[in-house]
Amino acid sequence: MKTRSWTIVSLLVLGALLAACAAPAPPAEEAPPPPVAAARFQTILDRGKIICGINQELPYFGYLNPAGEFEGFDVDFCKAIAAAVFGDANAVEYVPLTGETRLPALQTGEIDVLLRNTTWTLTRDSVNEVDWAAINFYDGQGMMVPVDTGWATIEEMGGATVCCTTGTTTEMNLADAFRSRNLDYTPLLFEKTQDTATAYEEGRCDGHTSDKSQLAALRSAMEHPGDHVILDVTMSKEPLGPVTAHGDNKWNDAVRWVTWGIIQAEESGVSSTNVDQALGSDDPTIKRLLGVEGEMGASLGIPNDFMVDVLEQVGNYGEVYERWLGPAGLNIPRGPNELWTNGGLLYAMAFR
Repeated sequence: MKTRSWTIVSLLVLGALLAACAAPAPPAEEAPPPPVAAARFQTILDRGKIICGINQELPYFGYLNPAGEFEGFDVDFCKAIAAAVFGDANAVEYVPLTGETRLPALQTGEIDVLLRNTTWTLTRDSVNEVDWAAINFYDGQGMMVPVDTGWATIEEMGGATVCCTTGTTTEMNLADAFRSRNLDYTPLLFEKTQDTATAYEEGRCDGHTSDKSQLAALRSAMEHPGDHVILDVTMSKEPLGPVTAHGDNKWNDAVRWVTWGIIQAEESGVSSTNVDQALGSDDPTIKRLLGVEGEMGASLGIPNDFMVDVLEQVGNYGEVYERWLGPAGLNIPRGPNELWTNGGLLYAMAFR
């Protein structure tokens, strides 16, 4: 009896094993498609142009000129990236964005890179899942008021109505500045930069707050710019630069090193006017910068001489700054936007 029981058990186990072997294997799960951002660089290369999110309301940074063309400091960095990747600074499609629509446009893949005076903050970097490539302009938040108010400090502005663009760090910094001084104020918020500027110029608010460079740009477009003063106060740090979406480090690397290349070119004394001569330089840094030696560009997925196209078609940092923000343009002193060798904050990482 005992032997028969073991025989039955053995047959049952054997049958189960044979059934398991005969059962068809479960279908292999298909690998999930890569995130949109992960394929961004290849998409750009296949498309043959970059899509750059910009401001169209800020004179000298990003705006439409009378001929209907986008131009300005930030626009030149869009052109520089296109020149580096495609050898053509005009291989760009521009998408005008507001303060509230700029980050969603980046996250959804509507644009490849954002160059719209956007401040690098912890929450934007993490929660919003975007990556700054580098800083191309150091700014700070200021306050513009009519000269006839006689105000010289924030402390004199208790009870004031202040115009501000919503969806920006400006709105939060304004609250911090007045709260830290125990001052009441009334914010008057607008989605578009130009609407904010118009409301201030029409006298609907007592002050207008934004990045100091932006205030200077907007004041330059007023009918009577001399009637307004930007107070000698800085309410925040506003590091600005090109931004890409999380997920494609190769694309972010390319944007980063184009930005640093423009800065390094000024430091090395290479410009649009002497780049041809610089190709024969004995300076090792210049050789690597211009692709005469090394594989700097190839490691980024772009031509080794990418900075030659950038310099010939756009120029180095000093040239870009002078073109839009120098005496012939907005006339903003370089201050922290000087090279580190001149006491500023601009410092390119090593081309090596």
